[in-house]
Amino acid sequence: MIDVVFGVDVGTSSTKGVVVDAAGRILGEAVRGHVVDRPRPGHVEMVAQVWWDEFVSLAAELIDRDDVTVRAVGVSGMGPCTLLVDDAGEPVRPAVLYGVDTRAEEQITRLNRELGPDTIFRRCGSALSSQAVGPKLAWIREREPEVWTRARRLLMPASWLAHRLTGAYVLDLHSASQCTPLFDIHEQQWIPEWAEHIASGIELPPLRWPGQEAGRVKAPVAGIPAGTPVIVGTIDAWSEAISVGGHGVGDLMLMYGTTMFLVNTVDRLVTSPSMWSTVGALPGTRCLAGGMATSGAVTDWLGRLFGDVGPGVLFEEAAASPPGAKGLVMLPYFAGERTPVMDPDARGVIAGLTLGHTRGDLMRAALEATAYGVRHNVETMLSAGADIRRIVAVGGGTRGGLWPQIVSDVTGLEQIVARTTIGASYGAAFLAAGLIGRPDITAWNPAESVVRPDPANAVVYDRRFTQYRVLYESTTAVTHALAHDQNTGCEEDGP
Repeated sequence: MIDVVFGVDVGTSSTKGVVVDAAGRILGEAVRGHVVDRPRPGHVEMVAQVWWDEFVSLAAELIDRDDVTVRAVGVSGMGPCTLLVDDAGEPVRPAVLYGVDTRAEEQITRLNRELGPDTIFRRCGSALSSQAVGPKLAWIREREPEVWTRARRLLMPASWLAHRLTGAYVLDLHSASQCTPLFDIHEQQWIPEWAEHIASGIELPPLRWPGQEAGRVKAPVAGIPAGTPVIVGTIDAWSEAISVGGHGVGDLMLMYGTTMFLVNTVDRLVTSPSMWSTVGALPGTRCLAGGMATSGAVTDWLGRLFGDVGPGVLFEEAAASPPGAKGLVMLPYFAGERTPVMDPDARGVIAGLTLGHTRGDLMRAALEATAYGVRHNVETMLSAGADIRRIVAVGGGTRGGLWPQIVSDVTGLEQIVARTTIGASYGAAFLAAGLIGRPDITAWNPAESVVRPDPANAVVYDRRFTQYRVLYESTTAVTHALAHDQNTGCEEDGP
């Protein structure tokens, strides 16, 4: 009989599960794919029951067997999400997802007027944006009053799984720090008067650190015995950083996934109006973070556009296209953009197309667009006072090496790639192992390779990056007008 920990992460496009032994060896892993709901432009939602069903399915596949004993359970998930439940703990509506959901622009404007943007930024560490939970709560309260009357508690994917397993109602401090403007970044606690103003009637959860115990499993679940401890958990990007040891002061984690996320751990509060200042995943830490609205989502879109071409084929063709994609520049703002643009009405643009361009060139342009976005975020972080000494890459996009190489070439920065890059589910398992022992992530998951920039590509990428920045500024009037038409269903042409 082998003692194991079970880690599960609810992501934007799938839920992943992993079984890990005491030495950090992966004994089994599995994935359940899913899609988010987009009921109208700017709205991105998901039914929370899917998260639980996939958790149970993964547990049944990976640990409902005679040769393992689950000693602890780790959970993490996309976020910050807004899931409201009733007195019985049942969701009153689908969860509103993180910054890719841009429905609450009107509420952001109003809350800034009522509370003051400078006061919000000073007290919360971040400006109001599509990433913030507060405006989305206000949207539900105003637009769906019949739903609001039944809502009693606020959950996110990790805390939802912990709640279903243990009955505990708790949220981690990091996730709470992205509930702007409900959380005081300095005091690291809820702001009662603003919570009452925005979310009257909602009981906000007690706060703990991600690796602390939320509670114990109430009844056996697909191989998980009753009494098994479950961690509080956290948002996936922070769990990803932990999974590769990218959570020390001076570390910058790059998460290659459906969206791109950047987390820099700092030893003091660092703020920027166009980034997010948060509580870290571990006690005593703070972070300056950024996130792009799309990255892998664009490459997936290209695959569907070309007739469900497998990603391997498109990556091979992209590798055959030269740096600069034969004169193409793409803006990857297919779902608006989060940091540092903070523009929910930004839209994707592909400039420089000719009849001679191939799908490989388009794929290369998409990978390069993500890299330009990373460079834009990193430069913004550094100008705000970020402490970036070491960059660690994680996520499915690191496989094959092309995408990280392009990012290093565009940014001029080295990236460390650990042996295991499965991501947040592995980080959740590591945190869960802390409930029963003292694991060391550098022993669990040592660095395996380093991606170094090719100086021969610096000239072309410096030029393309400048063009990327200019392209956004010069097309904003048109793309904003088009976004307005999309959001309102207007079919008139022109700005």
